[in-house]
Amino acid sequence: MGRSLARQLIESHLVSGEPLAGSEIALAPDQVFIDDSVGPLIALELEAMGAGTTQVDLAVGYVDHLLLQADELNPADHLMMRSACERYGLWFSRAGNGICHAVHQQSFGRPGACLVGSDSHTCAAGALGMLAIGAGGLAVALVLAGEPLHVTMPEIWGVRLVGRLGPWVSAKDVILEMLRRHGTDGA
Repeated sequence: MGRSLARQLIESHLVSGEPLAGSEIALAPDQVFIDDSVGPLIALELEAMGAGTTQVDLAVGYVDHLLLQADELNPADHLMMRSACERYGLWFSRAGNGICHAVHQQSFGRPGACLVGSDSHTCAAGALGMLAIGAGGLAVALVLAGEPLHVTMPEIWGVRLVGRLGPWVSAKDVILEMLRRHGTDGA
């Protein structure tokens, strides 16, 4: 039997470690995106590291989360994001273009690529055949600076559905049922 798409994606971006469930592996992502809720902190981390231009093939900064302007703080963060994107070589997506994970899929999604994002919905790009991982600010900053992403190798399951789904039952219902039965550890 052939290897799963998940295993192929992991192995094609693996830089160190053994791809055995539970072991630490290091991946070399192709793409990174940051959003304005974490982006200013990522910019400060890059500055503290003395980082130069981003070391991934594609990096984008999105202004999409902090749009309420009740004071001067959000506009100041947006200016910082624009400045950081210019300094570190990221594309800049201004407010009003859409939500980062959706816009990134539509504009830059590429089957076979490895994406790391600072948004919890980054993994939605997996639907395009990408290895898509949401990560914290420091991990994202390290990837932008050229370091690999260190993660725990997941257990990869194969699921075979037999028969037909009932009326009004979708693939998401199947996933939710699997989570109900098996839990959310590692999900």
